[in-house]
Amino acid sequence: MSRLVEPAPKFLPHEWKHTNNVQFRNAESERARSERLTAESQRLMEQCDKTAKRMQAEASKKLEMRITDIKFWKLELDRKLDEVVRETENLITYRSRVQRALESCSEPLTVTIQCLAEREKRMGIDLVHDEVEVELMKQREVIEGVAALLERTLEQTNEQIRLNRSAKYYLEKDLQDKFKAENIDDFCSVLTSTYPDSESTGAGAAMDHLAGNMVTPDEWETFSDINLLKVEKERTNSVALRSLVDNLLQQTAADMSTQHNTASSTLEMNVQRIKTAKATLEDHLSKVLAEVGSQEKNLEALRVALADKEGPLRVAQGRLQARSLRPNVELCHDAVQAQLLLEVQTLGEQINSLKATLAASEMELRALDRRQLALEEQIHSKAHALYIDEVVCTQLRQPIAIHNF
Repeated sequence: MSRLVEPAPKFLPHEWKHTNNVQFRNAESERARSERLTAESQRLMEQCDKTAKRMQAEASKKLEMRITDIKFWKLELDRKLDEVVRETENLITYRSRVQRALESCSEPLTVTIQCLAEREKRMGIDLVHDEVEVELMKQREVIEGVAALLERTLEQTNEQIRLNRSAKYYLEKDLQDKFKAENIDDFCSVLTSTYPDSESTGAGAAMDHLAGNMVTPDEWETFSDINLLKVEKERTNSVALRSLVDNLLQQTAADMSTQHNTASSTLEMNVQRIKTAKATLEDHLSKVLAEVGSQEKNLEALRVALADKEGPLRVAQGRLQARSLRPNVELCHDAVQAQLLLEVQTLGEQINSLKATLAASEMELRALDRRQLALEEQIHSKAHALYIDEVVCTQLRQPIAIHNF
């Protein structure tokens, strides 16, 4: 127990010296290690600073290049957008022209159908399938064909306007995205190391979120290039369609005008033909009426002549009857008897001839009366047909004007 409470034994001098040497060496080692760490830290800081500045400079340079690329594509997109907008406006104007041309077909078609319906009211032989009807039916077919063609063209124009607007929509969307991207990159290009950290809070999380949605630069250029190609395709189609519409409007107007003029010319010639036929019929009617009067006078003369022959016949017959009462040998067939017999026979033949001529004259007069009625009916029919063609149809067609819209 007494040993346990004894003070510790003292160290020897060599132990003290050894301990000090160990402490010296440890301190020297720690100091050298610290100096090396300090030098390494300085070198690392300088390297990191250079690297950060170099990478920031490279990033700024790439940002400037990227902004330049975005501006280039924006200019291309803007140019194509202006082109497709102007082209769409031009196409809308052409659509209005087609609509007006289509609306202008309504009146000529209605008038043509009315003319055909009016000409169905002609009477008798004048209800003929003539050249006027042929040309009017052809005009109706031409107008209906033109209207159908313009209707299809209008539908095609509306579809092209829709396609132009669709291409314009994608261009505008692309431009909006590039505008936002340019603003973001402009903002990034002015960021410095002294910018508040609060602005970049959550950047790492955003990068992780967008990593799966990013596209390659080639895909980025291809996307805009596809939009430009699509717009150019639709603009080219639109220009071709406008050229087609120009030719179509010109050709359809020419076709309608040619057929309208042909039908009008045919109608005028038919009016002249009807007038000529009517005048000829009227001339014949006047001659028939004159002949009716002449025949009536002839009938009267024949009746008078027939009446004039009855007296001499009665005298001759009375003489023969009286001479038949001569007595005996006096009943002689003498020259008087022969003359009286010849007179009775001759007068009888003349009376029969006059009666036959009178009957023939009466038949001819009835035939002339029938011819007069037929001529009057034909003249009335011609006058009715002339009224339809010269007055009704001509007045209906007069306001028609074929325009080249």
